[in-house]
Amino acid sequence: MILVTGGAGFIGSNLVQGLNRAGHDRIVVVDNPGDSGKADNLSDLLVTDCLDKRKFLDDLVKGRHFGPVTAVFHQGACSDTLCTDGQYVLFNNYLHSKILFRYCMERRIPFIYASSASVYGRGKRFREAPENEFALNAYGWSKLMFDNYVRRQTDLPVQCAGLRYFNVYGPRENHKGRMASVAWHFYHQYRESGRVTLFAGTGGFADGEQVRDFVYVDDVVKVNLFLLEHPELSGIFNVGTGQCQSFNEVALSVINGCREAGGQDRVSLEKATARGEIAYVPLPKNLEGKYQSYTRADMHHLTASGYTEPFDNVAAGVLKYLPILESSPVRPGPH
Repeated sequence: MILVTGGAGFIGSNLVQGLNRAGHDRIVVVDNPGDSGKADNLSDLLVTDCLDKRKFLDDLVKGRHFGPVTAVFHQGACSDTLCTDGQYVLFNNYLHSKILFRYCMERRIPFIYASSASVYGRGKRFREAPENEFALNAYGWSKLMFDNYVRRQTDLPVQCAGLRYFNVYGPRENHKGRMASVAWHFYHQYRESGRVTLFAGTGGFADGEQVRDFVYVDDVVKVNLFLLEHPELSGIFNVGTGQCQSFNEVALSVINGCREAGGQDRVSLEKATARGEIAYVPLPKNLEGKYQSYTRADMHHLTASGYTEPFDNVAAGVLKYLPILESSPVRPGPH
């Protein structure tokens, strides 16, 4: 039996789908699926049980045995990077993770967990080393706290792997609302108003030319499954494409994908801007000093561990994503 915390969420439900496709159907999801329409993410998946995340944590503390668990994918977290309730973030992302980590280590259960590229802050090097890590908010700090907690453990009896996800986008994120990917937001903006809005120049970058490492969720799932198949691998691994692309590129991929679906010609960035299909707005005050204008995953650690699968760039990922967005009913989460 495989246990997936946050299994009704964005990455978690895609991971459950990937496990199903790999032949795994004895899967227990830990989440609160009634929250913000996340139950939709489980409707087409094969799972054995779904446990309430609050009761699950209580049972962990009490030492409950959950049966023959063969692996744990810990994807559950408070993923709101703007959350200012440090106590809430610390409890969900650090203390909960420590309890589950100890449970797995004591029972020799492989433990694969979600970290985040937010631990790098506004740094210029994105390699898994303490000298590169400068968390800018409570979310990033909580993720870095747990990474460092794991680093301090010695002689681990079983696999423990942390995955630092960069900017993930793709299906099953409808419930995320404000925290959904920029590809999701750009698509809905364009369908609703005929234009998308990007941030004006920041951090030495021109309008919309801030760059991130955007990674399609299917590629994230592949890395998780690779680690499941290689229990000898432990450590902290970046999960991105190893390339960076601008928000302008994401916006233009979405716009041209929508235009082509409607039988219209593609447009250049200059033409889209002149036509008002792309507009730029100032960076909000609450993001000043907390915004990453540049990220690019250093993928050497993962590739040196034997991972050889290619990653989709933005054009390829958006091409896969748009037909799913077109056919998916939207139940927005909080904005």
